[in-house]
Formats: sequence, C-alpha cells, structure tokens
Amino acid sequence: MSVETITLGCRLNFAESETIAALAPADEQWIVVNSCAVTNEAVRQTRQSIRRAHRRRPDARILVTGCAAELDPKPFEAMDGVARVVGNERKLSPFGDAMTSPIATGLLHKVKSFVAIQTGCDHRCTFCSIWQARGPSVSLPFEAIRDAIAREIDRGAKEIVLTGVDITDYEGGLGSLCQRLLAAEPRMRRLRLSSLDSIEIDEGLFELIAGERRLMPHFHLSLQAGDDLVLKRMKRRHSRADAVRTVERIKAARSDATIGADLIAGFPTESEEMHLNSMELLKDCDIIAAHIFPFSPRPNTPASRMPQVERDVVKARASRLRDAAAQRRTDWLDMLVGARQQVLVEGNGTGHSDGLAPILLPGARRGDSGAVRITGRSGDALTAVWA
Repeated sequence: MSVETITLGCRLNFAESETIAALAPADEQWIVVNSCAVTNEAVRQTRQSIRRAHRRRPDARILVTGCAAELDPKPFEAMDGVARVVGNERKLSPFGDAMTSPIATGLLHKVKSFVAIQTGCDHRCTFCSIWQARGPSVSLPFEAIRDAIAREIDRGAKEIVLTGVDITDYEGGLGSLCQRLLAAEPRMRRLRLSSLDSIEIDEGLFELIAGERRLMPHFHLSLQAGDDLVLKRMKRRHSRADAVRTVERIKAARSDATIGADLIAGFPTESEEMHLNSMELLKDCDIIAAHIFPFSPRPNTPASRMPQVERDVVKARASRLRDAAAQRRTDWLDMLVGARQQVLVEGNGTGHSDGLAPILLPGARRGDSGAVRITGRSGDALTAVWA
C-alpha cells in the first residue's frame, strides 16, 4: 500500500481524498490526513488521527491537508511523523509543485457515489470558519461533473450524490445543473443532493422536486436555528418563517419528501426561549433527521467574541434537541410500518429508502433495488421484505 487516507468532516473531503490518493507516488509510503475545522472537536480528532497513524505506521510519511491545515498549519507541522502540511488551495496537487484548479472528484462508497460539484463559500456566517479555509465559491464546469458521474457509474455506482460546501450556490442554479445532468446521463437512475441552503433553492430545483422521480425525496437543509434573533446574529439569510415556507413548498410539490436539518444548540446570547423556538422548529419543519451541534467557538469568528452561553447549558440544550429529534425519528419510522417503500441495497441486507430510512432486508444483495413492504422496526432501522 503506497497511500492510506484518513478523512474527517464533509463528503467533499471524502471525494477529494480519492483524488489525492490517486496522485501519490507509487514508490513512497504516505498517510494522507484530510482534516476538518468545522468545530473544535473536529480539530482535536484530526490531531488524534495523526498521532494514531504515526504509532501504527511509524515508517510512513504523513501529509496533512484540509480545512484545519489551511487555517492553522503550524501545530500540525510540529507533530511527530508529519512530513508535509498542504492547505486547501494545493490539496489536489499535494505531492508536487504544480497548482491544480478545482476538478470534479468522486467517492464510490459501496453502490453510492459522492461527486463534488462546487467548493468554497461566499457567505460569512458568524459561527463559521470554513469560508476562510475554502475560499470563495467556485462552481466546477458542467462537463467535468458530467464526466465524473459517468466514471462513477462505470465503477458501479447506483446512486449519485452531489456534494460541495454550498451546492445551492452553484453558478447558473443547482436546479439547472441537475436538469442538464439528468438529460446528459440517462444511466443515472437515482440522484441525491447533500446539504442545501434553504433560501437559495431555485425554481428549477422546485420543478425537479415536483416532477422528477429520479431525484431522491430527502432534503437536508442548513437551518441552524429556529429563532429569528439567533438567525440574525448568526448572519443567516433566512428567517424562521422562510424555513417553514420552504419545507411547506417542498412537501406540497412532493408528498413523500422527508426533511433533515442542521441545528446549533447554545449559540452565543441564546436564551431559554430562543432555544425552545429551535425545539419547536423540529415539529414545524417536520424534521426527521437532525444533526445537532453544540456551539463551538471557532477562532477569528465574530461569534467567538459574542457573550457565550455556559458550556454545561450548551451541552444540556444539545442533549434536549437530540432527544426530541430522536423521538420524532422513531415516530416517523413507526409510521412507515406496513407501507411500501422503494429501496437501494447498499450492503449485504442493508440499505436506505428513497426518503433515507435505514432498511434491513435479509438476503438482499448489494446493488439490488425495488419496492419493499415494511414489516417492523428494529432500533433505528426498519425491517422489510420484497413487495
């Protein structure tokens, strides 16, 4: 093995790691650690991964790249075993001196492939440092994305997931891109989208939601909070009412649509009432797949200089949000018992419905797809038989 990759953070990082691994010199032993800086915990996990990799393979050279390496390279340069630290601008040419412009990369995970369409962000949310690490929004050329999808399908991908830092900011509109890709690659039978900024969803995408069955009906929204004053202090560009209206429009267009969301607990200045507004957003937006993050002050961000909520209060609020979200998810899964669902089998006997419910289907083979009947719930998954 000439190169091993250890990837933290977003799906874009995972897709880019595939490209980095392919560029590694065949006659050298490398471990690539592709870092994340979205929270302090992500940076801590990056350091931990480097230490473990060095203990496990002391003779290998470690290359550290990604957002944490971009924002603060010096601590990584000082770590045992680290031979090179490369920021995001050079991460797709890490073993040489040539500069590489953004390219469409893909990560095949079993039968689902994540294809990068965009990187960077033009917005300045007060809690976020990723725009500093990734730079301005850059949309990858349609032809490069189309060709990357074709390669992933050739490798066996049954579902394509479009990913990036802010994919709804794709130049010309995400909806238009999806329409062109679906027309250009008829072999693509399942198209899924990663996290969406709800206020940026364009009319073309709403048209696809309403009329294109190849577009999978689970939509993960970057909502972050359910209180207008918190959203304003986050410098988000939507209000609580905007978020609710977006979900109502999605569900009016597609009756089987399901909603996921990112929510931050304990943002600076958040009161108990503000926290309860975020709790209520779970119901008002019918969220069945919530990613809950306790607020983590990132260096050199406006939110880090705001009056902070006590850490034990932040943790308690995150726990309450997680518990409420988990109960909503359990209720949703129970509601599906007895229903017919379309499923893609991703592992031996395991997969997901179009709405992203985890499915246990004993005896099913990876890559199988079709209609199933839901027979029950086992923990956080549904049991099923072919319909």
